[in-house]
Amino acid sequence: MAYVKWTIVTIVILVIAGFLHYTLPQHDVVRITATKERQINFGENRIFFASNGAGNSEGDNTRFVNFIETFNRDGKPIVFRNEDTSWGWPPYFKFDSSNLQAKASDMISDKENPEWVVVTHYGWRNEYLSIYPNAVELRPVGSPDDSPIPWFNILFLGALAALVIWIWQLLARFKEDRIEPMLDEMGEQFDSVGDRAEGFWRRVFSR
Repeated sequence: MAYVKWTIVTIVILVIAGFLHYTLPQHDVVRITATKERQINFGENRIFFASNGAGNSEGDNTRFVNFIETFNRDGKPIVFRNEDTSWGWPPYFKFDSSNLQAKASDMISDKENPEWVVVTHYGWRNEYLSIYPNAVELRPVGSPDDSPIPWFNILFLGALAALVIWIWQLLARFKEDRIEPMLDEMGEQFDSVGDRAEGFWRRVFSR
């Protein structure tokens, strides 16, 4: 039972950690090389894109999506999609994808004269499933060595940890004050019943 219990706990922790890693904002310092609009044929990867925009029916499997192509300081390509989240999930309330695309186009640079940009985004990149992180904000920086401090993540995870600890302590106190006394009382009642049953059968067989 202990093996099953810890297996379930591990799976729950991994699911929560994956959900938070996908949803919380991340930051990459990159050089923008191109901005494009590409036609995407959706399949199993549909859940990793924004919901259909105006003029697209729910049954459409094809849609044009804005992309921002970049390279980091090590020369690794990083491609971001640029879609509005609107009022959906994750709750970034992003409505300015067109403005962000124009801003990205204005920040295009080459290797000889690089302009470094911090791209705030959420999501994952997976070549096999053709999924891309969604860019939320662009901000110029002076050097590829700039390392933005993820203040929001620090505060959010700190508050989440405090909430989990508070709930854990609340449940432990409830178990100590209510559950354990009830179990002790039930045990005493079972012991009393057992003692009476034992006494009854002892009297029966002693006759």
